[in-house]
Amino acid sequence: MEKAMVERVCMLAGKIMLVSGAETYRVEDTMNRIANSFGAPNAQSYATPTAINFAIDADSEAKMLRIRKRSTADLSKIAEVNSISRKIAAGEIDLGRAFLLLQEVEKGKLYPAWLQILASAIVSGCFAIMFGGRWEDFLPAVIAGGIVFAGMISFERFVDIRFLAEFLGAFLIGISSLLFIHYGFGTSLDLVIIGAVMPLVPGLLITNAIRDLMAGHLVAGVSKGVEASLTAVAIGAGIAAIFTFM
Repeated sequence: MEKAMVERVCMLAGKIMLVSGAETYRVEDTMNRIANSFGAPNAQSYATPTAINFAIDADSEAKMLRIRKRSTADLSKIAEVNSISRKIAAGEIDLGRAFLLLQEVEKGKLYPAWLQILASAIVSGCFAIMFGGRWEDFLPAVIAGGIVFAGMISFERFVDIRFLAEFLGAFLIGISSLLFIHYGFGTSLDLVIIGAVMPLVPGLLITNAIRDLMAGHLVAGVSKGVEASLTAVAIGAGIAAIFTFM
């Protein structure tokens, strides 16, 4: 019973971190540290972007958990799991308490959609200025960035294909930016588009891919690199589609 509970705690911690966008080497390290703290120094963990495999020791039957959807909308969950892991290692909380705390983290809601849209809008405007745009380009980029994120969130509720949502987002950026500049709302089409595109750029995926590769996790690193490349293709194709038919 004790071993089964340790497995549940470790896999729940790994699941929360992987779903929230953590690097796979960090997921495995956290699971192993938790298991070691509860008397299982030979725990075997293996994580990929789409699955977690874990066994309490080399002779035990491995458990697998399928990860179907990942997000980077709330990285604070990774920090919360790390905090719980440190408390476990320090002996401050027992097995049952750790499981309850992890369940609370898992059930925690993401940032509301309106806040994500607002953040995307403000960031878009700031990037437009940072890349050399005038203040006349700030508001068009803000509006375009907000429209894009709202469109992506709405689209993903009906079609669970990230590539299509990102393509649609880039397409909306192109349309809205062209309309703004055409009617004299803004001065630089390029900078309005660049500012609005930046929230879609897969910076975290690229960073995680490189860090996983450097840590020796070749499967995870390559797969995340491919995922980042597909996102870049979706963004480029969405913008290119506008300029092709304009």
